[in-house]
Amino acid sequence: MESSLLDKQTSRSIALRPVASEEFGAWLESQPERVRTWLGHSGFRGARDTFSAVPDAQGQLDHIVVGIESPADPWCLGALPPALPEGDYHLDVDWPADALTHAAIGWGLGAYRYARYKEPKRAMARLALDPRCEHAHVENVVAGVVLARDLINTPAEHMMPEHLDRAMSELGETYGARVARIEGDALLEANYPAIHAVGRASRHPPRLIELSWGEASRPKLTLVGKGVCFDSGGLDLKTAQGMRLMKKDMGGAAHAIALAQLVMRGEVAVNLRVLVPAVENAVSGDAYRPGDVIRTRNGLTVEIDNTDAEGRVILADALAEACAGRPDVLFDFATLTGAARVALGTEVPALFCNRDDLAQALLDASTRAADDVWRLPLHRPYRELIEGKFSDIVNSTSTPFAGAITAALFLEEFVAEGVPWAHFDLMAWNLRSRPGRPEGGEAMGLRGIYEYVRTRYGR
Repeated sequence: MESSLLDKQTSRSIALRPVASEEFGAWLESQPERVRTWLGHSGFRGARDTFSAVPDAQGQLDHIVVGIESPADPWCLGALPPALPEGDYHLDVDWPADALTHAAIGWGLGAYRYARYKEPKRAMARLALDPRCEHAHVENVVAGVVLARDLINTPAEHMMPEHLDRAMSELGETYGARVARIEGDALLEANYPAIHAVGRASRHPPRLIELSWGEASRPKLTLVGKGVCFDSGGLDLKTAQGMRLMKKDMGGAAHAIALAQLVMRGEVAVNLRVLVPAVENAVSGDAYRPGDVIRTRNGLTVEIDNTDAEGRVILADALAEACAGRPDVLFDFATLTGAARVALGTEVPALFCNRDDLAQALLDASTRAADDVWRLPLHRPYRELIEGKFSDIVNSTSTPFAGAITAALFLEEFVAEGVPWAHFDLMAWNLRSRPGRPEGGEAMGLRGIYEYVRTRYGR
């Protein structure tokens, strides 16, 4: 995607003057009579996400006034790149550096479009970055979110386990990381039986992909992402409507890969490890079945109550392996449960965490980045709901209640004692378009998590 951000102002750039809607009346009174008259005739009232070109005394374009909610809104410029005429623009405001940084990120993400299969009809308007904002951070965050969106938006025919593998390999080549994989029946030999069981029905062999980067002496940051490249539901087949968006079921992997890019491009001082169990949950004569009991990597047995609860099964092996490296912090990302969407809606990811201090630090960082997550409890009494009769645990409960919590408690069974861990249950998809957040694949919580990582570990 061509960048909509410029390093510096050009001679042709047009000034943008944002005005908060609630301050519009007072602002208008302070303007010259010709500006008041012009805006009155044009019908501009300062409504959010609207704008009006303002001429100078000679009738030439002088600037563009833009209606915003407030400078504190990080998406205040998000609607402008596709709405303004093609060309270069710059902000003519006296905002603090953090507001300028947020606004630039919102502009960059507002210019996003997935154009692999459809030629754009026009170029996006471009914004010159203000010298006071964090240029490198803006460009890094925009690139990271764009990577996540592109991966999620890509249809399953071009985003199967081998394609996720290629995406991680290309990332490794770019930043000097090491990438390895265990594929197909080799998963059984290497003791990853749960990943193999879920993915064996597909003609696209399942695999565990691993990326490693950074000096061994640095703090260990390990990321795990659910890579179900398409989820038919398996033998417990989804409806047509339920299957329609299941190309996004690798959204957790997309978040882990995008966060890895942010960390490496931002040169954060960590020893990074990324594990992506990548499968297609398909239907064939070799598909795993309800009632099967699978022995996982850490020795726990799992009875399959429902083959459509496959994400937690592949994450079991990946989390067990992640903990073998004794990370200083472990994050997993997964489009795991509809229950989390019922609880929080589609636009707020659920956070589960086994450390209160880590959870609070993540929430604080998400607030600073204006990228909401919401903590839900690892309510221990619900652990009995996943207790198995013929196995240690089951992968799905018989009750319709607390599905996000029981799924998180399932995952916690594979997190070693003493490892600080946070689990993000997310939608990874915008069901509606909003400024800076078009309908389609979305990185949810990513900016806030990266804010936590870069603040804690630095360069």
